[in-house]
Amino acid sequence: MSTTLVVDGANVVGSRPDGWWKDRAGAARRLHERLLVADVPQDEVVLVLEGAAKGGVRAGRDAHVRTVHAKGVGDETIVAEARAAVQRGSRVTVVTADRMLQARVQGVGALAVGPSWLLDLTG
Repeated sequence: MSTTLVVDGANVVGSRPDGWWKDRAGAARRLHERLLVADVPQDEVVLVLEGAAKGGVRAGRDAHVRTVHAKGVGDETIVAEARAAVQRGSRVTVVTADRMLQARVQGVGALAVGPSWLLDLTG
């Protein structure tokens, strides 16, 4: 069985008060770079970006990381990505601290974990 990690980019970046709000695109780029070298247990990583953060990473695949640009708020795209992966038979984990979003992705069959889980893996 394949495994997929869906990352709420805005939520993960926003979980650390490191000045990300001054350069959202740069913060997204740094997260993408960490995901590329992180030793995550999933086969595929889907990084969902919204708003100004989309300027930091082009949409598309880069090794095992696929970046998706949300058309609006990222929540709908995150749920859609999780649902599609579950329907393909993948075991899906979604990284977000948003409780409502966690409940929504659990409703489509995904596991939800907080940003600290990912940040511990990526340094």
